[in-house]
Amino acid sequence: MADARQRDLTAAEHWFVAHGLPYFVDGIRDEVHRGLSRARLVRVALVAVALAALVVVGFALAPHLEWDDGVVPGINIGLLSVVLYGLFTLRAWVIATWAAQRTFSSLGLLFPLVTRALPLLLLFVTFLFINAEVWEVSARLDGRVMWLTVALFVLITVGFLLARLPEELAVFDEEVDPEAIARHCAGTPLEGRVDVAAVAEETHLAGLQKANLLLMLLITQLVQVVLLSLSVFVFFVVFGLLVMDPGVVEGWTGEPVTALPFAERANWQLIQVSTFLAAFSGLYFTVYAVTDEVYRTQFFSSILRELERAVSVRAAYRSLRRTS
Repeated sequence: MADARQRDLTAAEHWFVAHGLPYFVDGIRDEVHRGLSRARLVRVALVAVALAALVVVGFALAPHLEWDDGVVPGINIGLLSVVLYGLFTLRAWVIATWAAQRTFSSLGLLFPLVTRALPLLLLFVTFLFINAEVWEVSARLDGRVMWLTVALFVLITVGFLLARLPEELAVFDEEVDPEAIARHCAGTPLEGRVDVAAVAEETHLAGLQKANLLLMLLITQLVQVVLLSLSVFVFFVVFGLLVMDPGVVEGWTGEPVTALPFAERANWQLIQVSTFLAAFSGLYFTVYAVTDEVYRTQFFSSILRELERAVSVRAAYRSLRRTS
């Protein structure tokens, strides 16, 4: 009996990981708690600062370079080390992998959204694309400033999502009906393994488990934003190759164009302007997607059904562990 219960628990844990829910597994959640301890986070921050400082010193010692040339690369290296720590120690890669798989498997839901949001977006942003002031500002941005501008748009996007997405999780603060738990556990490793009447009290979520659901919503939404932004970027590159004469670009920017080899009209200024407008479009799309009721019904109702199922399986898992 004990061996069968342990097999059920192991199967449920594999199910959680496969569905982007590593924090629902007690062992993984304990490891993540240790990874988020103050002492561990201080060490990670010190390593990130040390790496950034080494990059700045390397630029300062290199010939024909100044120390301030290494500030942005140093910041990028420091942030990259923190991101890698989060991906592996905090198991964020499990959630990101699930979100990417789910997004690409449900591109059919993205198409009707794009057909509603993209035409109005392109109509608005295209007027910016053929605006001399936009080219003058965007094309003259230093490479470091350009990516810092894109990063600013990304931070605003993430902040907006973090402010709005918790509203979608309010349903999980309520106790789940035992019949709903039994229905949601169907087809999972814990189907029929526990008394669902005794499981209902295990449905309350807090801490890392609720953060896991929020991360799933956040990453899934960000993947869609990236896909739409890439679509806008490709559109403007192609549109620019068709209509933007290098002479006009030079007149608007006041600087010689930096030609690129893959097409006659291709130039670096076109790439910069397209990148800037794609990043802005991603922010616009985020605001539209989270505030549009039709989209929320189509997208969030689907993913919330999956999360409700996960919460029910987690309740059965916790009940089974408690009785083992």
